[in-house]
Amino acid sequence: MTGKAKKLLPALASGLLLLAAMPGRPGFAWLAWLALVPLLRACRTAASHANAAWLGLGTGMVFYPLALSWITIVLGTYGHLEWWVSGAALLLLSLYMSLYLALFAAGCRWFAPHLPLVWVAPPLWVGLDLIRTRLFTGFPWLDLAYSQFRTPLPLQCADLCGHHGVTFLIVLANAVLLTVLAPWLRLPTAPPPDRRRELLLVALPAVLLLAASLIYGAWRLPQVAELDRRADQINVAVVQGNIPQDEKWSPSYQRRTVDRYLALSEAALASPSPPSLLVWPETALPFYPLESPLFSEVVERVVHRRRAALLSGAPHRERSAPNEPPRYFNSAFLVEPADYPLSGMQLPLADRPPFGRLAGRYDKQHLVPFGEYIPLRSILPFLAPVVETMGDFTPGRATGPITCQNARIGVLICYESIFADLARREVSQGANLLANITNDAWFGRSNAPWQHLAMSVFRAVENRRGLARAANTGFSGAIDPTGRITALTELFTADSRTVHLPLLAIETVFDRFGHLFARLCLLLLVPAAILRLQRARRPATPQ
Repeated sequence: MTGKAKKLLPALASGLLLLAAMPGRPGFAWLAWLALVPLLRACRTAASHANAAWLGLGTGMVFYPLALSWITIVLGTYGHLEWWVSGAALLLLSLYMSLYLALFAAGCRWFAPHLPLVWVAPPLWVGLDLIRTRLFTGFPWLDLAYSQFRTPLPLQCADLCGHHGVTFLIVLANAVLLTVLAPWLRLPTAPPPDRRRELLLVALPAVLLLAASLIYGAWRLPQVAELDRRADQINVAVVQGNIPQDEKWSPSYQRRTVDRYLALSEAALASPSPPSLLVWPETALPFYPLESPLFSEVVERVVHRRRAALLSGAPHRERSAPNEPPRYFNSAFLVEPADYPLSGMQLPLADRPPFGRLAGRYDKQHLVPFGEYIPLRSILPFLAPVVETMGDFTPGRATGPITCQNARIGVLICYESIFADLARREVSQGANLLANITNDAWFGRSNAPWQHLAMSVFRAVENRRGLARAANTGFSGAIDPTGRITALTELFTADSRTVHLPLLAIETVFDRFGHLFARLCLLLLVPAAILRLQRARRPATPQ
């Protein structure tokens, strides 16, 4: 193996370790706590900042094309684009995501000779994650924290600092490992007295912080569980229709689709402990509800006869004026029995028997670029087939939670669950329950359904709210305020699960301050850079 190839081995190792740590298969979450050590070591010894940046880019280009390979399923299989177009889209997105890793690696190389990576690498990584969350509408997919969605103790810190806080801890642990193992990794270290001082002043505080995060998790878990036990409860059934994507929008299959959802719902409602709320997935009704007689049948059979409220995804269209073209929305409709106490937005079901009342509608606010709308469509005409297949929607406006008896439901439609600010906004407006409705059939049998589920777990913990999740092909189930997943369905199976969820109304630190921690990490880099420049004027000391 050539010398240049050997220099790329750390990038390859970190990329593969990150891939193995992420949700899905194999899903070894513990690997995230050491996956960055090869890359950090290579950055410390890189000949230049540019070399370090190439190593970071290499790590990303190993990790992201494999972790985001579902992009080719979305665009190729269901978007009907040529293989080379979907492949190019995957590579371009991977390259964009990898640029942040390149900046991280170059930044570590720039700081390393003068400041301990233990206290520079974590805020640098989190600061770049924050930028990626906001830039170009944001794409915070596969953030490091999401690898820990089934690791209870570190997960609990999300109610303090959001998922960025957990990411901080993961990078911190990697940097501590690098510092402690430096002699065995053939890194330059200080003489023994200074080495002991370095471990005492640099590594020990980091270890104590990591230990404190675990202690906080162990303390917070039973505390939140007790709050759950005392809170009002709601019985919710999540219904997974498992409608094939290539049948979903065909008019000839509408009756079959509705019949399947009705059968699954009626079975759940016939149980000894029937739910008071049914949750159907994103666009479970593949037609415009207020324009279709099938909607009247749905309302009559499960809302009127069975005395249950129904929250279902469906497309919606409306005109601002009679002579204007319609605007299309990806929406969620809440229908209640007609004699329920009035709540929410009252919209009559025109020209239909009073089987129920449309108590509220939520329109998806954060649309999927290149999936639900095309940015710069005039200069990207070759992507028109994607819009024709998936939709060309208008973003909705923030309207607050939808009220259903004692539940105030904050709705997150599909992609919206990856944006912590949207869930936090719903909670700040009074939501005591979150509902994530989605259609993950686009992802096929890739790791993406697991990745998507992992982000919903963090939304529940950050806000300490129960979350009901209904997905067309899975995963459907419930997530309690501690992040525990219950009643999880299998992928590509028609099923329904009934769960009890608490209606908590507590305010977390994250609810109050949002991404303040991530912003502070970004701000902290300014004095760190100043200190680094000052120290650069003096001879560097080994780290």
